[in-house]
Amino acid sequence: MADFARYLPLSNRSGGDESGVTSDRRAAIADAVDEVVRLLAATTDEGAADCARARRFLDEAGLGTGAAGGSADDLRKIAELIRTGRRRNTRLLVRTVRALLVLGDGLGEVPRLDPAVSGAVALSAAGYASFDRRAVLRGHTVRATDEGWAFGNGPALEGTGRSILRFVLALDDVPPQAISSPR
Repeated sequence: MADFARYLPLSNRSGGDESGVTSDRRAAIADAVDEVVRLLAATTDEGAADCARARRFLDEAGLGTGAAGGSADDLRKIAELIRTGRRRNTRLLVRTVRALLVLGDGLGEVPRLDPAVSGAVALSAAGYASFDRRAVLRGHTVRATDEGWAFGNGPALEGTGRSILRFVLALDDVPPQAISSPR
């Protein structure tokens, strides 16, 4: 190996276990459907209202028309079919997480999301968000203060993982904030 090669990016990084790295998002999407079951079980609404919310979630997430799937058992079956079915991409995960956050807003609950999932969704959604949202993030490092993920290059913009996610998914208009420099 040439002497200069050790200065190239990615040439001497630590060799950690990367067996779990994949573009297949089946598990994360199925976990989001399971989270819908948990959120709906925590409500005190009638079964018909929960079924309607579940069907609306399925429709917004792009997981089906929602004609069936309103009950908790139906949602669990759908989650299992997703886990064992064909590969799913990050774009579908973005739609699913957005639908989950909308459902949580409607219920007044905060859905649980794995930090790796919220980071992947934020990164992906930032790439095809509306022009004004991409313009805010362009040329910056976007860093979640509570979840340990960051993406981009440049001066840092920080916020909680959830607030960044809500901004790039157009659920909130408050962008991540620049770190104030000490004077």
